[in-house]
Amino acid sequence: MPQNPLLSDWTTPFELPPFADIKPDHFTEAFEKAMAEGRAEVDAIADQQTEPTFENTIVALEKAGETLSRVARTFFNLSGAHTNPELQAIERDIAPKLAKHSSETLLNGVLFDRIAALWDKKDDLGLNEEEARVLERYHKMFQRAGAGLEANDKSRMAEISQRLATLGTSFSQNVLKDEADYQLVLETEEDRAGLPDFLLAAAEEAARERGLNGKHVITLSRSSIEPFLQFSSNRALREEAFKAWSARGENGGDTDNRAIVAETIGLRAEKAKLLGFDTFADFKLDDTMAKTPQAVRDLLMKVWQPAVKRAAEEEAKLADMARSEGGNFKIAPWDWRYYSEKVRKAEHDLDEAEIKPYLQLDRVIAAAFDTAHRLFGLNFEEKKGLPVYHPDVRVFEVTDRDGKHVGLFLGDYFARPSKRSGAWMSAFRSQHRLKGDVSPIIVNVMNFSKGAPGEATLLTFDDANTLFHEFGHALHGLLSNVTYPIISGTSVARDFVELPSQLYEHWLSRPEVLSRYAVHYRTGEPMPKDLLDKLLAAENFNQGFATVEYTACALVDLEVHLLTDTDKLDVTAYERQALAKIGMPEAITMRHRVPHFAHAFAGDGYSAGYYSYMWSEVMDADAFGAFEEAGDIFHKETAERLYTHIYSAGGRPDPEETYKAFRGRAPKIDALLEKRGLAAA
Repeated sequence: MPQNPLLSDWTTPFELPPFADIKPDHFTEAFEKAMAEGRAEVDAIADQQTEPTFENTIVALEKAGETLSRVARTFFNLSGAHTNPELQAIERDIAPKLAKHSSETLLNGVLFDRIAALWDKKDDLGLNEEEARVLERYHKMFQRAGAGLEANDKSRMAEISQRLATLGTSFSQNVLKDEADYQLVLETEEDRAGLPDFLLAAAEEAARERGLNGKHVITLSRSSIEPFLQFSSNRALREEAFKAWSARGENGGDTDNRAIVAETIGLRAEKAKLLGFDTFADFKLDDTMAKTPQAVRDLLMKVWQPAVKRAAEEEAKLADMARSEGGNFKIAPWDWRYYSEKVRKAEHDLDEAEIKPYLQLDRVIAAAFDTAHRLFGLNFEEKKGLPVYHPDVRVFEVTDRDGKHVGLFLGDYFARPSKRSGAWMSAFRSQHRLKGDVSPIIVNVMNFSKGAPGEATLLTFDDANTLFHEFGHALHGLLSNVTYPIISGTSVARDFVELPSQLYEHWLSRPEVLSRYAVHYRTGEPMPKDLLDKLLAAENFNQGFATVEYTACALVDLEVHLLTDTDKLDVTAYERQALAKIGMPEAITMRHRVPHFAHAFAGDGYSAGYYSYMWSEVMDADAFGAFEEAGDIFHKETAERLYTHIYSAGGRPDPEETYKAFRGRAPKIDALLEKRGLAAA
């Protein structure tokens, strides 16, 4: 029988996964063997007869489970970016098994006793800063998993973890199926009314990929649906498409997520209670910069009130615009993007169709790379012919200013039915120095609408911003400079992890970057200065809307995770009541409604933590000010501090202290309000 490639040494260039050799059924065997190997390694650590030391317990745990980590990273990157029914079946099967495996480690009382013994004498162990942080993370991780509980409670914690893993997998797969199953076929000129050439070309390509040659298809990928809502003058089709987008996970039948959400919230509340917390939000926030639900609510409400006020002013302008064109109706959610585009054109002489020809995907990628070069001395060289999991994936070797290998960067930019929606950064391998100098393999995954064959892929400014955002995360992984995997790269507090990504967005909107890389895809001419000026002048246009749709999500996410009685939870009714309580404008919906709110329910990642983007934004708005105060957005000394304290430090330092080390003080919320144009005049 041929050797399973997932269990063999990888002799591929840069030790990339040998994707061409990996078949779905390889994962089942690989997971089983890797879990057995990992269990034996962990049990050997727990059952040692020698006194616990940092080396024989913590370092040993850091080295354990290497095969399982490699298999799992490969599998879950594929299941998110290029899945199929076989992988989805394996994912449903393996999710609770992995949760059980994790619980067997984290609830191992003998092992926790060894860690606790080290923690009790931590000041006498002679640990350096990084070692002390690693010990702290292990102690807290085991505590928060329930290692200190009584036997019956440990057993229940393990059951909860396994059930939550199953629910999170089902939630994610249901949303993906709703997205993949929907297509709006534009059959007539009336269906296509108002759509610019770039959107028609992307819709034609989407149709071709679905076997509908010669037709035009709008999908529920954000890069397809949002431009359609922005430009389509067919109000009935806008309503149809918007309602399909908004109803993902709420359509009844096998893909309906409402019961999954209700059960998830109940189990999370039970888990928190077992661990001694009043609510799941209290539990989740205890290990963040924010610390408490009240601190999160205070920040969000400080932004919410001025945002709602600004949104009301924006809505009035949209209504005036609609009336001027004979529209005798109240602005609905499917009208907002359409009329705001018209208002922007009227107020700033600017529309997306004018901007988009200057934002070619390849040029925006080059801008992101060049910014990293000017800040951190990084170089990016595309490598052809390396193993990839889809033909669209591009691979770049990253080197430093001395030509030394830093890592690999993979870019997977285009939407497809096999990919979940959104944009994210992940790692096939994280940087560490525990077994030699291990370099990272980082991937950015997007969902841009692909250009027609032979044509450039054009981005909206929001798309370009997303690319810079995710590349900021990628740099956090690529520039990591730590010894231990547990604190590598983006392994930081959830409300700190968005700082490197959101901060990186600032460089895109600077003339020093845009003037070099925003060139017309046909003529090669740079964006005219007057258009560039108009684009930058309109940067805060529609900011009331953008802030409301995001902040509503963050507030609902917080409040639903403060619930303690979820027996009869009606998710749709709860969402409606929660939004009414905060005064949600009728013409705006949440950016992610609860039944498809993957950040919160497709796993544990941002549950009770969606506020993190805004918490980090307070820091990023303030942090970019350091470059502005220096008079140079590529100021060498400031960039060096940024590298040292933020991008390379991983989870080694305390986030609050490392921010102060970079900035010289704590961040100020005024910078956030000013950045969003919501500061009081």
